[in-house]
Amino acid sequence: MPLVEMQTNLPAGSVSEDFLKALSACIAATLGKPEQRMHLVVNAGLQMLMGGSCSPCVMLKVGAIGVTDTADQNKQHSAKIFEFLTRELGLSEDRIAINFLSVQPHQVGKKGTVMSFL
Repeated sequence: MPLVEMQTNLPAGSVSEDFLKALSACIAATLGKPEQRMHLVVNAGLQMLMGGSCSPCVMLKVGAIGVTDTADQNKQHSAKIFEFLTRELGLSEDRIAINFLSVQPHQVGKKGTVMSFL
């Protein structure tokens, strides 16, 4: 059950529903998770600074169970997600940062319990 949060200083109007669906599909495929299990939130129009500049940028948090645990896994995930974001948003790679979070089943609540019991 991937949990994804994207923060950006791009205007909210530049982040369409189609973009959200495409980002969800990209990350689901990248992580090898069913798209029906994706949880995604995008916060746009924020005041942000990256590397000393307020130019357009994106910070992404990607948490998932069992697929974000190693440097090798995250290197592969990063390449695919960066390709998507640079293409879709027109940002250079130095204006994007991804934080991969290793999530354990007991840390995710769903249906009144935690994933360990589902």
